[in-house]
Amino acid sequence: MADLLTILDDLNGAEERALSPVASRSINAVRRSSGEKDGHRQSFSLDADRILHSRAYARYIDKTQVFCLVSNDHITHRILHVQLVSRIARTIARFLYLNEDLAEAISLGHDIGHPPFGHEGETFLSEICRSHGLPPFQHNIQSVRFLDSLERKGKGWNLSLQTLDGILCHDGEIHSKHLTAEPVSTFSDFDAKLNAKENDPSLNLTPMTLEACVVRLADTVAYIGRDIEDAIILGLIRRQDIPDNCRQVLGETNGTIVYTLVTDLIANSSVPKPGGTAGSTPPHVGFSDRVSESLYQLKQFNYQKIYLNPKTKRYIPYIKECYSALFTSFLAHLQKNNNRFSAEVDLMTDMGETYRDRHTPEAMVRDFIAGMTDDFFLQQAAQIGCEIPQKQ
Repeated sequence: MADLLTILDDLNGAEERALSPVASRSINAVRRSSGEKDGHRQSFSLDADRILHSRAYARYIDKTQVFCLVSNDHITHRILHVQLVSRIARTIARFLYLNEDLAEAISLGHDIGHPPFGHEGETFLSEICRSHGLPPFQHNIQSVRFLDSLERKGKGWNLSLQTLDGILCHDGEIHSKHLTAEPVSTFSDFDAKLNAKENDPSLNLTPMTLEACVVRLADTVAYIGRDIEDAIILGLIRRQDIPDNCRQVLGETNGTIVYTLVTDLIANSSVPKPGGTAGSTPPHVGFSDRVSESLYQLKQFNYQKIYLNPKTKRYIPYIKECYSALFTSFLAHLQKNNNRFSAEVDLMTDMGETYRDRHTPEAMVRDFIAGMTDDFFLQQAAQIGCEIPQKQ
């Protein structure tokens, strides 16, 4: 172990020499519980490992990204999306001399809180939460909740403040030309930030690190062209439907779009190199005017032609009914019996006493449904008599 700790010191020293002066250092990671026994892994690498080994991460494999109930193995699922975000974010971080391990950890955990059936499921669950006196459901807050206080029967993974903040602030739906970090130093400040977002979902949070800024932009880079490729495979659009300006500036294939966006972002970000100092303007990451405008136009195209396409939404009414019926059934059972619904449904009753004491039955049902995979959600809905759509 002594030799491993020596190597750890060397790795931390290498960060000091190789990273930008505004990059996050592993030795500066802040955790809620500081009493952990030190190991030989660097802090943000440890965060990535813990996320990969979480049960919530395993459930990524059967969660909708955009297209649901499609019998085509080449269509993107949530698990592939987070891996693409991770890879893109690491590449950007490397070229900007930022911390790749932190970018990876944020990327891997950023969508863990997504409920079954993607953003549509999030909308349905949010409506149900509101009607039962809970705050509107937001998948980024749920991602933090899973990793910070639900996993390991309520113990959480004791992830760093930097990683959790990046997950909370990852919103790739908001279009940003560039992002500048706004530091947060304590978990008290972070909790206040999370509570503010919970009370006002429209609040545009700013990440505390440049690595988190990179992930937020990488999220868009990862999905924008990939969704187009999936839509073409499914016959929703043709490649020539992509707006001419977007094709000229960004390209018309996912590979070209990703390469163009990543290259432009690296070239137009302002991050001092190792040993350097910040310029007259705060360090930031972002796109050129031309590319940012084209990316915004491409987002609008995707929304109108793909995400709002009637073929994309044809099963949504069934899913909405299943959400309502499952929540009602689970809640009634929990309020009546406060125990398992069936052998495979624990309704969060196997959590520690602290969780059960602090959460209402409504919140317990919310957390349980949010953690479901698509298939498990449909299995449970079928068991209570819901009409289940079939994969096509």
